[in-house]
Amino acid sequence: MVNQMNFRSSLSFLARPKIWGFALVLWAAALMPAQARDTVNLRVAIEKGVPQINVGSSTNAQVLDATEQTALGEIQGMNGFAAQVQDGQVALDKWRSGAITIMPKDNGVVWIGDRWYRGTVRLIASGGRLLVVNNVELEQYLLSVLGAEMNGNWPKEALKAQAVTARSYALEKRGDAIRAGQAYDVHDTQQSQVYKGLQTESQGTLQAVAETAGQVLVHNGELIEAYFHSSAGGCTEPSENVWSASRPYLQMVKNDFDKGTPVSEWSRTLSANELGNIFGVGTVQRVVPVRATPCGRIREMQIIGDRQSVKVSGERIQSALNLRSTLFDVTPQQVAASKSGGKPALQFVVNGRGFGHGVGMSQWGAYNMARRGKNYQDILMEYYKNVGITTIATDR
Repeated sequence: MVNQMNFRSSLSFLARPKIWGFALVLWAAALMPAQARDTVNLRVAIEKGVPQINVGSSTNAQVLDATEQTALGEIQGMNGFAAQVQDGQVALDKWRSGAITIMPKDNGVVWIGDRWYRGTVRLIASGGRLLVVNNVELEQYLLSVLGAEMNGNWPKEALKAQAVTARSYALEKRGDAIRAGQAYDVHDTQQSQVYKGLQTESQGTLQAVAETAGQVLVHNGELIEAYFHSSAGGCTEPSENVWSASRPYLQMVKNDFDKGTPVSEWSRTLSANELGNIFGVGTVQRVVPVRATPCGRIREMQIIGDRQSVKVSGERIQSALNLRSTLFDVTPQQVAASKSGGKPALQFVVNGRGFGHGVGMSQWGAYNMARRGKNYQDILMEYYKNVGITTIATDR
């Protein structure tokens, strides 16, 4: 067992929080009312497979066993603990159980790792490591997602469009997770939606969530997979061009709404030797597109070197060259010879557009549409086809 006093003196994460720490906790408590008794909750995986995690609560909190029906005890507010797995059980101070939940009282918030979060924290022993899950009310979860995925200072109609897409996405994934018997619904990263707890909440995200409360996107009465990305580069992809499954509401959309935004256009230049070394073909002589989507995203490209030629997927090229998307072309360019009489060298210029997979709503497109006076319904209907907006009960 980790000694509580040693842990506190070494990290002091609650006694001496970051600049926004205690003030943010007080602000957050006033910002949103206490969680209702029967709200729709979301289980967010904060950490998976970690040996230890720092946890605590802003207020006194109950410590519950694996069933979440029996109270093991109580921890005092603004005290920190290190949870870990011992002998196949979660060890938290003097308590042991296959899983432990910390439930704050009096509208408190929990500390997990290095951030404050609404809701509760559930610590689960799994394979000698910890699975750390934040159980948070859906509408409160969205307060953070909007600020992490966009920015609380963005135009309100763009934030409202993001609120509807993020709510739809989270609920659809929640349904999948429940059917599969998983211990969590979504990740806190781009693997699902970025979620950073209180850190990314703001008055702007609060208003956008409140003004779209319970609103989701549906197709034929069913929640849609409301994918979104940073910038489409002028053209969104049908889902089947990026993944195997076709969705009637995730179609190709061409527009200029994200033109001129920070990630709408970009480039990178590599020498023939650099490019060849990355893909193991020697010095590159030519690069030839083999397959591309109607939008122009590269599905496969042939890289021809002086040693060998290989066909490489667009996703592999994107990853290997650290590109923002697969919407790019590669142009050879001769570099003038040096004054010492060397031979002209060959380099390759990668010119690309957009950021992300290109399916669903472009966030920067939503930004510019909102700036042009479009409302959030206009934005959603632009990027998702054959859908409707309906309101569901999230307080049941």
